[in-house]
Order: sequence, then structure tokens, then C-alpha cells
Amino acid sequence: MAKFYDYTVLSAKGEEVKMADLAGKVVMVVNTATGCGFTPQYEPIEKMYRDYHDQGLEILDIPCNQFGNQAPGTDEEIHEFCTLHYNTTFPQMKKSDVNGENELPLYTFLKSEKTFEGFGKGVTAMALSMAVKKMNKGAKGGDIRWNFTKFIIDRQGNVVARFEPTTEMEEVEKFVKDLL
Repeated sequence: MAKFYDYTVLSAKGEEVKMADLAGKVVMVVNTATGCGFTPQYEPIEKMYRDYHDQGLEILDIPCNQFGNQAPGTDEEIHEFCTLHYNTTFPQMKKSDVNGENELPLYTFLKSEKTFEGFGKGVTAMALSMAVKKMNKGAKGGDIRWNFTKFIIDRQGNVVARFEPTTEMEEVEKFVKDLL
């Protein structure tokens, strides 16, 4: 049976990043986009990275262009946007698919561990739910429904949480802080 530490992804520069090298750390894996209504989440994600990286938090930013064509740039353009607008310092991976026949094997694993349970309550959650139904008609089971879905992996390599983009970042931060 596969484990988180069995996977690798490519950095934005094309270098192999082994999840095994993250053993003993708390990891957040997030699919991002530079032109999304949730793009401002880069700011609290970066703050978390700066506040908790020395305590063992690692963040893997995996840009994805599968949701509304909201990450159309090259890896270099995406990196420039993030550093210019949000001063990001956490590792950015190669732009990749998170659903479908070309999805990263890491995402196949993450989605099998924590499935989609809805966007929650509230106006934003309801609006996103309606928009996603129109755009992602083939979405099923654990499929990622939108940008800024976050998976949290504990220090032992267990996928312990999945947060949809509508979850308040304070809730995500509290969960991560409790693991550290």
C-alpha cells in the first residue's frame, strides 16, 4: 500500500522533490492559481510558512490550470507573480494537473485518503458549489473541485485533513499549529 513518502513531484525548475525528504515534518500540499478569487490566500499561507517553518511546517505549492483557466502562465511567470504580489518564499512545484488522466500520482494518493465532503456553509460556499457544478460536471469522489484545496500531512506521513478553499485560513492555521 502506497504512502505519502513514496511519491515525488517536480519543482518549478524541473528538479525532483521526494516526499521522503519531508519525513518528520507537517506538510501542506495546495493546488494554486494566480487568477482566482482565492488567490489572496497566498498571503496567509506565506504567513504560516514564515511563522511555523522553523517548527517543522513545509508547504508544497502546486499550480494548476484545470479550474477556469486561472493559472495560464509558465512556471516562471507564476513564480514571478507570487513573489511580486505576495512575497512567497515556500517551495513552488511545476504546474500540474490534479484531476484526470494526467494528474500527479501524488494527487491520486491524496484524494484516495481524503475525499471531497463539500464546500461547507455560507454564501461563498454556496456560490462556489453552484459554479463548480456547471464547470466540473465529471467531478466525482475525491476529485479536486477548485483551486486552493489543501491537504495536511502529519509528521508520520498520514494524510490527516483536507480543507476546501472556502475554509477560513484561521481554521487551517489552527489545525496545522496543533500538529506542530
